Amino acid sequence: MTSQQTIEDLKVDTNKLQSGLAEMTKHRGALLELEPELQAAIARERTHNRTTGPELAGLDQQKQTDNLKTQRVLAQLKEVESNINKDLAAGLITKGDAATQLAALNTAEGAYTDSKIAEILLTDSVLDKTTTGTNSLDVLEKQAELRSEVAQLDIAISVAQKQLQEESRQIDRLRQAIVTAKQSPYYLNASGEQRLYFAFVPYDNQTSAVASGPVYDCYLNMVVCRKVGTVKQIFTGEEDAIHPIFKTQIRGFLIQMNLEHADSAKSKTVFLGRKPLLF
Repeated sequence: MTSQQTIEDLKVDTNKLQSGLAEMTKHRGALLELEPELQAAIARERTHNRTTGPELAGLDQQKQTDNLKTQRVLAQLKEVESNINKDLAAGLITKGDAATQLAALNTAEGAYTDSKIAEILLTDSVLDKTTTGTNSLDVLEKQAELRSEVAQLDIAISVAQKQLQEESRQIDRLRQAIVTAKQSPYYLNASGEQRLYFAFVPYDNQTSAVASGPVYDCYLNMVVCRKVGTVKQIFTGEEDAIHPIFKTQIRGFLIQMNLEHADSAKSKTVFLGRKPLLF
């Protein structure tokens, strides 16, 4: 019973291992499918950057030049603003005209500020396209993590496969041990619901032990013999016994008997195959 329970426990464990192996193998396959897609995405991005990076760098230079020109124009607008204020103070223009002209100047200054911001953002884009920035490093880190996870899954799958093989072998060994045990007369006697009858056969009488052969019982060991049953099963395991007459130790094996007369099971000696020569 203990061995059978161990087999059942191992079966549960092997089922879990098989499910885990299937899941890990499926997950590994999904990760491996991502690898070429990630490689292709990295290659596309690098190709794109090699094209757009120099173009953006040229535009950045042009933007800086444009901003320098705008800065010089704004310096001149400061003088215009001063003249507007003077004309307003002298009454040469109305307040509305002055406000309109000043608003135009403020718009020009705001546009220049926006242009400087755009140039800074453009510089960032150039840096991102022409160098290995944090975004590129993030992608490379994900690639490294993917490969590391695949490697860890390879190790886990290998360990699980070895454990599954070992537990499968252990189940086979336990099953074989149970089969062997069930062929033992002691197991049959312990597990049988009906009374079973066994007899010890010395090796010297081995030829007389034949399956389905007759079994004889004699009164006073060799007087008035009768057939009491047949040999049902022969067991191969070696047994030791004490000779019922000479009281010496002998070696042999056990047989199971089908007895028509249960009292014969109490006899110290039965005869197999035939009656004693004297009868």
